[in-house]
Amino acid sequence: MTIADMSLITAEVKVDETDIVSVKMDQKADITIDAIPGHVFQGHVIEIGNTAILRSTGQAASQSAISSQEAKDFKVVVALDNPPDEIRPGLSCTAKVTTARRARILTAPIQALTIRQKGDIEPGGDSKAAKEEVQGVFVISGEKAVFRKVETGIAGATDIEILSGLNDGDQIVTGSFKVIRTLRNQARIRVDNEAAIKVAG
Repeated sequence: MTIADMSLITAEVKVDETDIVSVKMDQKADITIDAIPGHVFQGHVIEIGNTAILRSTGQAASQSAISSQEAKDFKVVVALDNPPDEIRPGLSCTAKVTTARRARILTAPIQALTIRQKGDIEPGGDSKAAKEEVQGVFVISGEKAVFRKVETGIAGATDIEILSGLNDGDQIVTGSFKVIRTLRNQARIRVDNEAAIKVAG
């Protein structure tokens, strides 16, 4: 016989190592249950795992001899605030934890964000400073793509908060990782309103 306490229903989810630092106790979460489609249930975080879990094996990272470069997750437990009567232990679910909220902010697509070495955007200076990495976006200035350093805040699924470096209304270059990563500072571009921005030379 299996006995279950249905007065407290929890969802155990895995959170990527890059996001776990933002998760805190009592943060609100939206839970969707595969067996009850079309409904979103409210909950809150009640437990945050301290040990990383390897994504491929489910083993604790500290107990595995596999390379430390492998992707890792952390277990987070979310308690449902008003669990439905039809819920059963063992059902599959997904949770979205709200780690921060911002209103009336400037954002940019995450795919527009890139890294450049200081020497690539500011020729001259000593070699050590030239290797310093700078985070920024390419802004359209006339017929050129000009790299501009930005400071970022919280990130969503597709957009990231811009704290400084951009102004509302600035046109920025977006595209695939390869295109943005290889775009040169001051490269001539042509803006095509019906398609992506094209590098002119």
